[in-house]
Amino acid sequence: MEPAEVLSPGSLLFLEPKTSCCIIAMMGCKTSIDPAILKLGLNQTLLHHPRFSSKLLVINGVKKKWVKTQVDLDNHVVVPVVDTEMESPALFIEDYISHLTTIPIDFSKPLWELHILNLKTPEAEAFAIFRIHHSIGDGMSLISILLACCRKSADPGALPTLPTQKQTDDRGNRRKIVWLVLAVWSVLRLMSNTLVDLSLFMATILFMKDTKTPVKGLSGVEHNPKRFVHRTVRLDDIKLVKNAMDMTVNDVILGVTQAGEVDKSKSIPKNIRLRATVLVNIRQDAGIQAMADMMKKKSKAKWGNKFGFICVPFNIALQNDPLDYLRQAKAIVQRKKLSLQALCTYMTNNCVVRLFGSKVSSCLAYRVFSNTTMSISNVVGPVEEISFFGHPIAFIAPTVFGHPQALTIHFQSYVDKMSIVVAVDPSLISDPHLLCDDFQESLKLFKDAIVINDGVC
Repeated sequence: MEPAEVLSPGSLLFLEPKTSCCIIAMMGCKTSIDPAILKLGLNQTLLHHPRFSSKLLVINGVKKKWVKTQVDLDNHVVVPVVDTEMESPALFIEDYISHLTTIPIDFSKPLWELHILNLKTPEAEAFAIFRIHHSIGDGMSLISILLACCRKSADPGALPTLPTQKQTDDRGNRRKIVWLVLAVWSVLRLMSNTLVDLSLFMATILFMKDTKTPVKGLSGVEHNPKRFVHRTVRLDDIKLVKNAMDMTVNDVILGVTQAGEVDKSKSIPKNIRLRATVLVNIRQDAGIQAMADMMKKKSKAKWGNKFGFICVPFNIALQNDPLDYLRQAKAIVQRKKLSLQALCTYMTNNCVVRLFGSKVSSCLAYRVFSNTTMSISNVVGPVEEISFFGHPIAFIAPTVFGHPQALTIHFQSYVDKMSIVVAVDPSLISDPHLLCDDFQESLKLFKDAIVINDGVC
């Protein structure tokens, strides 16, 4: 029998009632889904992963360790009987996922489940919906393991390919005194930015709250049902803006979100404080191949919840030039890159858990989330079409719920598309589709402004 594994500080944090979070990952498929084929595939891959084949050992109400257990897929793969001739399958799927947010996860078995809905919508022929407790792993780990279960549609034996980041050629800066000056200046900025960021982070825990706005969650919002909607935009449009403005995809995404929030909140007064909490994965990604090897050979790839917190400020003000949203976003991201806030908050959380316990850590994290307005995440997906155990995927749309915020925004790329996924508390944000419209319109404004500027030039 394999020995039990001690829970990491990150896992303990997500198992506390105040910060108990689950990840929802919806995959739209181009064909109807055969549950028997999916179960066979899961049995050969996912069940070999220790987190997906272990349950929590609980003694006197205290969660202690991960313990290997026998997995009955019939208890994890849910195939509800649905009316395929219903009037609005898309609305049914929205309602179905929203209902999942009201059902507590079953701690007597491994903390995941897969729901299969063979319903046709304009986007897909069927839907596979994972619900995975966040204590199993962070977003990057989970998306890597799910992609490791997939194969290229054009080459069923090959794993998906993720885009590689281009290495910048900085040889021009590596020149004696110039390089030394730049290095010293970068270190000084790094220290200064880190000190400022940590001071503001501590202030956020203690007293500094975002301004009350129509999208700011109230106390207890983490217990409310959530509603998920997504919108697909062209990845080429984002890349066009990125290249024209000499920035990154993350810069464009932050600009789109900021401009979309302004469009949605025209009645909000100026000079408000509105921030987004971002969980930053500080572990180097093990990669899809490593995850596939883990399931195949039971190798020890890096896994778990290894993240830090950063808070990203938004400038909520109407701009005469829409490209100013992008310039502001780029400046914010560039500054955050020259800060060790994520690493410091990760190390601090580990120390707090070990010295004072996960309840104290959960209280501190709860203060960070509840005193900020929303969360944002961006996950890079495959560059070519993939299949989930033989079922070609049309789109991927992940999100999370259980944290004390009324608005969460995820961006997920896949082939030539970008999914904008919005999770909201419908009692505060009654029309999340309108919010998606605002984000889509913001991207269009950026693209049109760039085309006009190019035409003038």
